[in-house]
Amino acid sequence: MRQDLFTLDDGSVLSVDGMASLYNKYDRRLTFKGDNGSVRLPQLYAQWSNLPSLNGGSLWAGRRYYKRNDIHISDFYYWNQSATGGGIEDVLIGDLKYSYAFSRKDNLYQKDYINRHDFNVAGFDTNPGGELEFGLSYIDKPDSRDAHRGWAIATQHVQQGFLGGKNKLAFQYGEGPGTGLGYTGNVKLDDSNKSYRVVEFFDWQVTPRFGGQVQAVYQKDVRPDGRDQNWMSLGVRPAYALTEQFKLVTELGHDQVDATGGTRKLSKFTFAPTWSPKGPEFWARPEVRVYYTYASWNQAAKRAANELAKGSALSDTGAFGTARHGANVGLQVEYWWN
Repeated sequence: MRQDLFTLDDGSVLSVDGMASLYNKYDRRLTFKGDNGSVRLPQLYAQWSNLPSLNGGSLWAGRRYYKRNDIHISDFYYWNQSATGGGIEDVLIGDLKYSYAFSRKDNLYQKDYINRHDFNVAGFDTNPGGELEFGLSYIDKPDSRDAHRGWAIATQHVQQGFLGGKNKLAFQYGEGPGTGLGYTGNVKLDDSNKSYRVVEFFDWQVTPRFGGQVQAVYQKDVRPDGRDQNWMSLGVRPAYALTEQFKLVTELGHDQVDATGGTRKLSKFTFAPTWSPKGPEFWARPEVRVYYTYASWNQAAKRAANELAKGSALSDTGAFGTARHGANVGLQVEYWWN
């Protein structure tokens, strides 16, 4: 929610943005507090936008979602600079837009305050409909024992008009705490710890009634303690509208992690009849879905869940016990606000 406070004579605008969040884990009693969930303001910041002195750029300070890049079908935010801090955004110099943000805390779950600097340059026209963006994150060494500095770089190409949608291809690399690849990573890691990631996904809308999204992610983590791992994630969500307001949506996904203790695997299938009152397109919202999901996983994935995520669905103490497959059904509403 945004509230414009003043519009100045030069056309610049002073505003305040806020967002409330109610979160509760799906398998817990509805309390919105403690281990069950939370009530908080994930966004609350002031902004002075459309400044002529910054060629249309803006100044901001507070807690905000900032330059978030995600894969919609998996809710994976692969390049996300959201944090509590402040900065200068989208200053136009020539044909390029420059941004800088200084932040101290990524989110509610980061315990310590850590200085992070994010630099972005966007607007490199590479081809018709294609644009390139570069980013650098630098994480200061905290004043704590055995802590280290870190850094990460990212470059992303966005192609508009691809099969009626758009394609995104991103490359990321980080060292030390920069292995968070856009987030603030573990400050106990030194620069011998490295992470590489490639992200490729696109959405399509080849007819008014047939659209979808497909994704591929590969990440390699190098750790000198021998805990190297390689992660691969593949997924596709096609949607076909039988009428102007009713879609059939399916999704297939597979994740695999090669790590110490074996190769962890999980595959899933979802079928969701969907009411879409705003139209048949893939991105039309709101949507009301009745869904069925079936998933299976191997013994290595179960062992990892028992060790790293006790109580989760894959673990022996989770909803499916010692089984290595399971299903659930539910009702989901997706609604977007500006």
